[in-house]
Amino acid sequence: MECTGQKEQGNLTTFVEFILLGFADVPDLQGFLFGVFLVIYLIILIGNSLIIIITKVDPSLQTPMYFFLGNFSFLEICYVSVTVPRLLADLGRQNRNISFLACATQMYFFLVLGATECFILTAMAYDRYLAICNPLLYPLVMNTRLCIQLTAGCWISGIPVHMGFTYLIFSLPFCGPNQLDHFFCDVPPVLKLACGNTFMIEMLIYVVAVLIVTIPFLLILGSYVQIISTILKLPSATGQAKAFSTCSSHLMVVALFFGSGIITYMRPKSSHSVGMDKFLSLFYTIVTPMFNPMIYCLRNKDVMVALRKFLSKWIVL
Repeated sequence: MECTGQKEQGNLTTFVEFILLGFADVPDLQGFLFGVFLVIYLIILIGNSLIIIITKVDPSLQTPMYFFLGNFSFLEICYVSVTVPRLLADLGRQNRNISFLACATQMYFFLVLGATECFILTAMAYDRYLAICNPLLYPLVMNTRLCIQLTAGCWISGIPVHMGFTYLIFSLPFCGPNQLDHFFCDVPPVLKLACGNTFMIEMLIYVVAVLIVTIPFLLILGSYVQIISTILKLPSATGQAKAFSTCSSHLMVVALFFGSGIITYMRPKSSHSVGMDKFLSLFYTIVTPMFNPMIYCLRNKDVMVALRKFLSKWIVL
C-alpha cells in the first residue's frame, strides 16, 4: 500500500495522515466482517436503547441502581459509536486514510468514554455496597443529588486528563511508515509509529492506566469483598440469592471490561503483538458492549419484568 500524506520539513519527512489497515490482511472476509460488525452494532444500539427507555418509563426502576444503569447504557452507545461506524466504512471502501486531526479526535473520545466507563462501573459498585452493607443509611446517602453528582463526575473527570494526554501523543514526530495496523486510533499502535523518544509517554500511559483503570478496579474489588462478606451473613438463603442477583450482572461486566483493558494497557511493550492487540481491542470495544444488555436483562429479574411489560404494551399497540 502506498504511503500518502507526506510533508517535508527540512531533511525530515513527516506525515499528516495515517492509513488504517484494519482487516486488510483478510481481503476475502471484508463483506463477511462488515455484516458481522453491523449486526453487533445494531444489537448494541437496540439493546442499550431499550434499557435506557425502560429505566426512564417503568416506575419500579426509578432507583439509583437503575439510574446508573441507564447512564451506563447511554455511555455504551457513545463508546461503540466512536469506533464501529468508522470500522464499517473502512470495510466497505479502499481509501482508509485518516487525518491526524480525525485520528486524534477519535483517540480522545475513545479514551474519555473509556475512563467514564471505569468511573461509572465504580459508582455502580459503590451503590451496591451501600444498598447491601448499609441498607438503613442507603436511602439517606444515595439520594437524587448524590446520584447526579456522581454521574456528572464520572462523565467529566476524564476530559482534562485525556485532552492533555492526546495532545502529548500527537505532538510527537511521525516520520516512519504511516500505516496504522489497527482498526481505530488506539494508543499502542499510534505510539509504534512515532519516531521520537516515547519513553516519557509510555511511563505516562502506566500512570494514567493506574489512576483510571487499576484504582477503580481495586475499589470495585474492595466493595465486592465487603458485599460478599455481608451477603454470606444473611440468615436466609432467599435473601442471599436476591442480594447476589442484584450484583452478579455488574460483576460480570466489570470482569469483562477491566480484564481486557488491564491486559491491553498494563502489559509490557515487548509483549505487544498486532494480532493480540486487535483481538483485545475487539473484545473491549465491541464484544463486551454487545453482551452488557444481555447480561443485565437475563440476570436481572426486575429488568426482565419491565422489559416484558414494555414490549407487550407496544406489541398490543
